[in-house]
Amino acid sequence: MSLKHVKHWVFDMDGTLTVAVHDFAAIRVALDIPATDDILTHLAALPADIAAAKHAWLLEHERELALGSRPAAGAVALVRALAERGCRLGILTRNARELAHVTLQAIGLADCFAVEDVLGRDDAPPKPDPGGLLKLAQAWDVPPAEMVMVGDYRFDLDCGRAAGTRTVLVNLPENPWPELADWHAEDCAALQRLI
Repeated sequence: MSLKHVKHWVFDMDGTLTVAVHDFAAIRVALDIPATDDILTHLAALPADIAAAKHAWLLEHERELALGSRPAAGAVALVRALAERGCRLGILTRNARELAHVTLQAIGLADCFAVEDVLGRDDAPPKPDPGGLLKLAQAWDVPPAEMVMVGDYRFDLDCGRAAGTRTVLVNLPENPWPELADWHAEDCAALQRLI
């Protein structure tokens, strides 16, 4: 399948459609999470009261980042081009859904995504679990093989592979995971040239 024929696109948010600003090492320090642990997995294993307090801190920290979001190179033009073609567009982020909407508003793309097609960490198991992609496939009534997952990190690619979608890696000059990415584009502008 050529990217030109794909009509169902799912994007990661931070670092894919936006300039990456999360300092995950600093977040781990602030929340007393070991440097090697995944933040969301660590929080999920904590007692409910401790997890709730740490999630609340994380949400407020990420809200500040969302309000100041800037689009990644070529992201606005790419998403608008896909929307003009009539493609179905979704977001699958490890961030909170409400902050994904704040981010889309900040970068000027909120009108390109149906509210129900933006899934956050509370709507589906966090990537690399394929649950969010499968949920969108079901909602859109398409087989996952007709979808593409676009992201900037291994979790995005692992998620796509596990769900059975095609995968695109963007915003990295090299592709450290060639076995997981069907396509690699240096940035969203380069990806637009492929469609």
